Amino acid sequence: MAANTGKLTAAAIKAAKSGKLFDGGGLFLLSTDSGSRLWRMKYRHAGREKLLSFGAWPEVSLAEARKRRDEARTVIRDGGDPAAIKKARKRAERVAAANSFEAIAREWLAGQKRGMATATYAKALACFENDLFPWLGARPIAEIDAPELLATLKRIEARGAHESAHRAKQRAGQVFRYAVAHGAATRDPSADLRGALAPVVTRSRAAITDPAQMGDLLRAMDGYTGQLATRCALRLAPLLFVRPGELRAMEWAELDLDGAEWRIPAGRMKMREAHIVPLSSHALAILGELEPLTGRGRYVFPSLRTPNRPMSENTINAALRRLGYDKDTMTAHGFRAMASTHLNEMGWSPDVIERQLAHAERNKVRAAYNRAQYLSERRKMMQAWADFLDGLRVGAMIIPIKRKAN
Repeated sequence: MAANTGKLTAAAIKAAKSGKLFDGGGLFLLSTDSGSRLWRMKYRHAGREKLLSFGAWPEVSLAEARKRRDEARTVIRDGGDPAAIKKARKRAERVAAANSFEAIAREWLAGQKRGMATATYAKALACFENDLFPWLGARPIAEIDAPELLATLKRIEARGAHESAHRAKQRAGQVFRYAVAHGAATRDPSADLRGALAPVVTRSRAAITDPAQMGDLLRAMDGYTGQLATRCALRLAPLLFVRPGELRAMEWAELDLDGAEWRIPAGRMKMREAHIVPLSSHALAILGELEPLTGRGRYVFPSLRTPNRPMSENTINAALRRLGYDKDTMTAHGFRAMASTHLNEMGWSPDVIERQLAHAERNKVRAAYNRAQYLSERRKMMQAWADFLDGLRVGAMIIPIKRKAN
């Protein structure tokens, strides 16, 4: 290895014009007409003259350039080719970057996007970007083991987000299995973490099902004094009992007011199937009240900040809190439980109720036959349900008429 000849100095480098300034051992500084100063090293390997680049001055100092020259000469002395080694290292880094956890996860997520509801995709992306990528994103996916994955999940758990930790584990497992299938990894380390996270304590969403309390709630919603769109959304929620995300993103183009139907496209449904919601006369009256205000726009319930987005996912729950109903008493999702409970008690067919709730049919053969069935029965049920709620609202004694289940 050549000794440091010390031919170059900082002053000489600063004063350098276009050309080459040599420092010994093959190291020289190339100054260009544009003002760049680039470190190069000339050497011979297998009888051929070759060139090695060390970067630009002043990002790479004179001392650093000399250090890299000496390391390269050690490789040459041992019979190696430093340029070939550098090229192989860069290639390995590109492969590692292409097979990083983040790259594979985004590739998997892009393939899943068409089969996910918009809200589900957004939540999955947020899970990766907020909880997984900051710690695992740059890591080669094949090198991530169970303890490393667990350490990342424990960070989520430490902030009390136990459900999010389990969901992140599930998402990570899907990515690892995708990587295994495509040859980017050999196994799924999430499979080794069974029981490693604290169990999630599940609680049913709060819902009022007592008829007297339901009447109080309906009257309170009628008296809501906030924004008209919020008041209308509140009043429609028990009548339609769709998922809160489906209600808040309702679009005028999806409504057939003359046909008394709301057709929700598959892309907005949790189960990725188009869904028809028959509209009772009560629901039509509420929509008619709101149409002069928001009917010229896209959304029935637009955001207060911009008409190009629907109302916030927290709006209905916030309105319920304003009316005095805390999260342990009633939630926007609770209207589904309210309807399911009483429609079953009223004797409506469970198949009709489940179809109106847009629940997935576990029996795939049965599901194929049920997708378009019961619409006539559902129309009758939705109007009967609206009449039932109206009776509770005005304080009438409601005696459900038991129907013979189909």
